[in-house]
Amino acid sequence: MNRRHLEFGCAVAAIGLLAGLAGAATTVLLHAVEHLTFNYSFGTLLDGVTGSSPVRRAVGPTIGGALAGLGWWLLRRRTRVPSLSDAIDSPGPLPRLALTLDALLQVVLVGAGASLGREGAPRQFAAVLGDLGTSRWALTESDRRILLGCAAGAGLAAVYSVPMGGALFAIQIVLRTWSLRTVGTAMITSSIAVAVAAPVTHLEVPLHWPNPELSYLLTGFAVLLSPLALAVGRGFNRLMQYAKAHRVGDSWLLIPAITAAGLLVGVLSHWWPELPGNGKSVLTVSVGSGLTLASAGALLLLKPLVTALFLRAGAVGGMLTPALATGAAMGSLVAVAINTWTPLTVSVPAVSLACAAGVLAVTQGAPTWAALFVWELAHPPWWLLIVFAAAAYAANALNGLLERRREIQVNEQTDH
Repeated sequence: MNRRHLEFGCAVAAIGLLAGLAGAATTVLLHAVEHLTFNYSFGTLLDGVTGSSPVRRAVGPTIGGALAGLGWWLLRRRTRVPSLSDAIDSPGPLPRLALTLDALLQVVLVGAGASLGREGAPRQFAAVLGDLGTSRWALTESDRRILLGCAAGAGLAAVYSVPMGGALFAIQIVLRTWSLRTVGTAMITSSIAVAVAAPVTHLEVPLHWPNPELSYLLTGFAVLLSPLALAVGRGFNRLMQYAKAHRVGDSWLLIPAITAAGLLVGVLSHWWPELPGNGKSVLTVSVGSGLTLASAGALLLLKPLVTALFLRAGAVGGMLTPALATGAAMGSLVAVAINTWTPLTVSVPAVSLACAAGVLAVTQGAPTWAALFVWELAHPPWWLLIVFAAAAYAANALNGLLERRREIQVNEQTDH
C-alpha cells in the first residue's frame, strides 16, 4: 500500500470520528438552548413548548432571534460566509472560523424555536473539523473534496442516527457521484459518526412508529399522491428561493428582522405548539395521528411561510426537516380527510411519511435518498420503503417532466 492510500484510509477514519464529535456537540448544544428557552427538563421540544407559559413561548424565540441577528451582523461585517457546497468546491482550506460561528448561530436560533432545519450546523461543523484534522496530510484535491463532502453527510447521519441516509446524502446531493471511492468513504464515515455520537443520541429513532394496520395497496396510493407532493415540493422551493433572493442585507437590520420572525413564531405557537423548531414536532404528531383537518391545514400553510420569513429576515438554516414537515402535514390532511369523509380507511402515519418522501424528493432532486432517509427516521416495517420510494420516484418523475417542458418552452421562445 503506497503512502497516498495509507493516508487516505487514516483520513477516512478521522473524518468519521470528527463528524461524530461534531454531531454530538451540536446535539448537546441544541438541547441545552431548547431547555433554556422553554424552561423544561425532560421530554421533546413539543413537550417543552406545550408546557411553557404563553409569555415564555413569545419571549424565548424573540430573544433567540435577537442574539442570532446580532451575531450574524457582527460576523458578516468582517467576513463573507460561503455556503458549505461552495466552500467544499473551492480549492484550499475551508474558512473554518466563519463556518463554525455560522453553525453556532444556527444552533442557537433553531434551539430557540426558529422554523429552520437543524441539520445545517452539524454538516458545517463536521466539515470544518474534518478539514482541520486532515490538513497536514498529503491529499489530492479530489480526495479532499470527497472527504469533506462525506464529512457533511456523516454530520447529518450522526444527529439523526441515519447511517445510510447520511451516506446517500453525501453521494447524491453533496458530491453527486457514485464512484467506488466516494461510496466506500461515505458508508464508512457515516457509520463511524453514528457510533461516535451514540452516547449522546442513544441511537434513538427520531420518530416512533405506532404499528398501525397496513396494506400493500398503499404503494399504489403513494403514486396517486405524487401530484400533491409535486405541487407542495415545487411551491416550497419557489417560496424559499424568493425569500433568499429578497432577504435582508447584511446590515444592522438583521437584528430587528430576525427578532420579529422569532416573536411571530412564538406568538403563533400559542395556537400551534408544533410550529417552533426544525419540523420534528410536526412529523411526530403526524406519525402519531395527532392532527385534525384544521391543524393539518394550518401547519401545511404556516410551516413553509414561517420558514421563508426567517430566510427573508437573513437567517440561515437547513431546509430538509421543514420540507419534510410540510409534506407530512399534507399527507395527514389527505389521510384524515379520506378517513372522515369517505368509507375508506387509510393509515395516517404511512400516508404522512409517503407524502413527506415525495416532497423531499422534489425539493432535493434525490428520490432514492429521500425514501431511505424518511424510512430511517421512523424504522417502520421494511416494505414501507417500497411505498416511500414509489411516492418519491413518482413525484420526482413528474417534476422532471415539468422541467423538461419548461426547457422546451424557453428554447422555443428563444428561437422565435
